Amino acid sequence: MNKYAIVVAAGRGQRMQSALPKQFMLLNDKPLYTYAINCFLQYISDVQVLLILPENDSFDEDELLQYFDKKNQIKILTGGSTRFESVKKGLDALPNDGIVFIHDAVRPFITKSLLDELLNTAIEKGNAIPCIDVNDSMRKINENGNHAVDRTQYKSIQTPQVFQLDLIKKAFQQASNTSFTDDASVLENLGVSIHLIQGNAENIKITRPIDLQIASVYLEQQAGSN
Repeated sequence: MNKYAIVVAAGRGQRMQSALPKQFMLLNDKPLYTYAINCFLQYISDVQVLLILPENDSFDEDELLQYFDKKNQIKILTGGSTRFESVKKGLDALPNDGIVFIHDAVRPFITKSLLDELLNTAIEKGNAIPCIDVNDSMRKINENGNHAVDRTQYKSIQTPQVFQLDLIKKAFQQASNTSFTDDASVLENLGVSIHLIQGNAENIKITRPIDLQIASVYLEQQAGSN
């Protein structure tokens, strides 16, 4: 079975308060996007990776790929003006058969056990979406005010989200709309059931400057345990 990973690095990262998009910021002397790609290459030996970059940006392919030993397993594409368009461009470049992991480039800490479970679930059920419990108290806000809700009825959703290619490619033939908050919601709009699996708390998304500091500490802890 063919396996693909679409690594979406096409965002602008406005919350990072930097002119440099966050996926290219350095984490322990390496650009952030390299961590996720190296996880895929290390843990899924036969994976083919599509790196989706911001549209209208110029880039040096040799410079981007210098951090990888398996350069022949990586292809670089430019994305669209939205995440939906960027993912669609990646999917359009793939065949209809196989499994695809769709992942945010700014989530650097993917584990082998998570990838294995996602892959096995997607093969069996058509899709697999990682999630974690919500630990904070939650309140729902509406025009009448706000009220507490039962947080055990909610999950926080992560990437990589994994799909059988024929299903997710069909889903992305739909026109984009505001209800599409992630790739799973695009598929769900076709009436397909979404299958959740337990994600990892360390699978953090780098969105703010403090997240880079947290990630650096996590890398130090990883190095200390090896």
